[in-house]
Amino acid sequence: MNSINAKQELDDLLTSTAQENASDLHLSVGRYPTLRIDGRLIPLVNKEILTPQKTESLVSALLTKEQQERFIENKELDISYEFGRKTRFRVNVFFQRGFMSVSFRLIPSTIKTLEQLGIPDSVYNFIEPSQGFVLVVGPSGHGKSTTLAALVERINNQKNAHIVTVEDPIEHVYTQNRCIINQREVGIDTKSFNNALRSIFREDADVILIGEMRDWETMSTAITAAETGHLVLATLHTNSTAQTIDRIIDSFPVGQQNQVRSQLAGNLLGILSQRLIPHIDGGRIPAVEIMTSNSAVKNLIRENKTHQLDLVINTSADEGMISLNNSLADLVKNKKITLESAKTYSTNANDLKMLMKR
Repeated sequence: MNSINAKQELDDLLTSTAQENASDLHLSVGRYPTLRIDGRLIPLVNKEILTPQKTESLVSALLTKEQQERFIENKELDISYEFGRKTRFRVNVFFQRGFMSVSFRLIPSTIKTLEQLGIPDSVYNFIEPSQGFVLVVGPSGHGKSTTLAALVERINNQKNAHIVTVEDPIEHVYTQNRCIINQREVGIDTKSFNNALRSIFREDADVILIGEMRDWETMSTAITAAETGHLVLATLHTNSTAQTIDRIIDSFPVGQQNQVRSQLAGNLLGILSQRLIPHIDGGRIPAVEIMTSNSAVKNLIRENKTHQLDLVINTSADEGMISLNNSLADLVKNKKITLESAKTYSTNANDLKMLMKR
């Protein structure tokens, strides 16, 4: 396949991804090009099964010369890719069994509000203070970046602030309104998350968005930034609010963990944990767990009693908190998701069963 044909084939695949409202496109040798639609993998059987040569041609059409060199050297590459005037993809290129593979994640062209996303408006309360630490957590592919974008856009439209994002790669591109927004991409604008965060202290930033916290050094700098007058928004791949606290603290050397507990207790504003569940009428809808950092939460974090956080969440609905099971049960009762789907995504099936009997 020559370069012109490969570029046309790539364009056709990306057009299909956008037109079908798919969340992802996968190119893997020995398989049809495959879309993920509403969480399900759908092979494009009208296309040819991908050969090693064809996949390599598509990768060559996708990457610049400099990106190809980085990919060959590192054996994997994260980039953002602009297709047409308004369509963007987050892309990971990698090797498997010696063959090239590509995963594309479609980035929505417009930034939706929390209401449009189906997330409770109470989450906007997390970003009202001028400083503190806000976390959006959940499994990969369940809308964390989209929710963070809604929070940043809210700040952009309502506050006067300097926002600096550190992403790998840049996903949503913001149109500056009341805020100055500088977006930095790891590998292009900075060498690492940690390097970018250290330099933020000299950039007069008010709000910091961290695309993903991957190591304890990044977590440490993020917590320090929240402690020193910044509003810090970040994501983490965890399944619950309690697990998120444990994951952060356990990432640090043992000798630093008590200090981190104290810092986290003093600076955490709230945690949103979310899942995207198949909607009965098609598409996906979020189920959420929301924890606001009140005095009880702060004390439990400080005293290393995170196993009791679920009880606080369950008994603090008047403060806007909600457990994942309550969210799932409400969605079932409102006929938005099936009970089977709720059971699949619940972290405590017995508790969900009791809630459904009420």
